[in-house]
Amino acid sequence: MYFERLMQPTPVHRPELAPFPAADARPEPGERFKFLVCVDGSPQSTAALRFAAMRAHKVGGLLALMHVVEPVEFGEWMSIADTMEMEQREEAELLLHDMACQVNRLTGLIPELQIRRGQIGEEILSAIQEDGDIHALVVGAAPPSVRRGKLISWLAGQLAGELEIPLVVVPGNLTDRQIDLLA
Repeated sequence: MYFERLMQPTPVHRPELAPFPAADARPEPGERFKFLVCVDGSPQSTAALRFAAMRAHKVGGLLALMHVVEPVEFGEWMSIADTMEMEQREEAELLLHDMACQVNRLTGLIPELQIRRGQIGEEILSAIQEDGDIHALVVGAAPPSVRRGKLISWLAGQLAGELEIPLVVVPGNLTDRQIDLLA
């Protein structure tokens, strides 16, 4: 009898877990997930954009595209700096509109567009804090052979404790098919 009691499994208290949502789960009415994608026209930012656009489309979410222009410093030559900043802004607008058209053709979504001037990491944090509705930050990672790693290194080092939303890093060398399957 003693031996039989030892062989009986000991009941373990396990708190109830909420069921895992289905892959095609949609948010509640009025609740829309927003994905922020940092774009610069590179292949890795294009991969990140495709992933975020497909994911937003699948979950009935929103998409925001952001391009950060680093400030130009020319000191005494302010007229040159002003001209360069105006050209940078025009290039950023063309880039964002081109990428927004790609998203619209792919998913039918019309993304929000943001151009910010400053240090990229600081501008990302500011955009997330100011918006309040961003649920994930999506960035692209360059393959090791071309990696500059500036943004990813900064995000990993500086944002580890500050970022309160998921950071999704999409490898820039994925094919469209791979991205579509993952999203």
